[in-house]
Amino acid sequence: MRATRVLSAALLALGLAAGPAAADSSPSPSPTASPDGSAPTQAGTSFRTATEMKQGQPATASGSTGDYLYWSFPADVGQRPTVKATVKLPQAHGAQTWQLDVYDGLRRRQACQYGADPRTAAQDASQVELACVLRTVRGWAEPSANDPLPGTYYVRLTVVDLGATDLGQPVSAEVRVDSKDIGGAGAVDGSLGRPLVPGIAVTSGEKTDGAKTAVLSSFGKNDGWSSGWWSDRWVWTGIGAVLAALAGIGGYALTRGSGRPSRVPPGV
Repeated sequence: MRATRVLSAALLALGLAAGPAAADSSPSPSPTASPDGSAPTQAGTSFRTATEMKQGQPATASGSTGDYLYWSFPADVGQRPTVKATVKLPQAHGAQTWQLDVYDGLRRRQACQYGADPRTAAQDASQVELACVLRTVRGWAEPSANDPLPGTYYVRLTVVDLGATDLGQPVSAEVRVDSKDIGGAGAVDGSLGRPLVPGIAVTSGEKTDGAKTAVLSSFGKNDGWSSGWWSDRWVWTGIGAVLAALAGIGGYALTRGSGRPSRVPPGV
């Protein structure tokens, strides 16, 4: 009877532990646009003037062939961002090659895990589409590594090869960033103290004594940064511990016997 009670309690604990894992494995909703429904309609011309955009929110801009177009977006631990860009070209043009580059908060170019970042548009093509799937954002890495870390990421879109007669022609671009939540499969034993955001002030803050201080980025502390010790690996570790306990209880119940000797000696 005692072994049955212990087994029931262990099974109940296993069910409670598996509940958060199932909830965590469900896809998280994509970030939406700003409350007023507006989306960026212009792009910056450098890292310092990059236009901020949210994940799941399309950003558009108009420019000319030869311009550098910059946007920035936040990416957190466990996310695998996918950057897509569509450039609408003028009606008459020659063959030209466009390139999509993504940089982290330290302005290190991040390699694309999937996708073709440079694409060539044929003569008189109406548009060209580019995509770049980054590696999973990690919570910690060696200083010498080039691993993607949580913080601000920059998108740069420009033409890298075209005829002289096509330089300066008007174009329009649309950029969108979406992320897939990888979860504990991409977790590491460590965390970054602060997300990598621009060191140059984007906005200005004010201390209690009235002195001005630089704010690293408008992507602040309340934007959902989840860098820390928790990941769903802890849930599966707990499930493994419960299964080990169940195996131990079952082995004990099978080997301990009835508690009485099978043969009673004479005269006892």
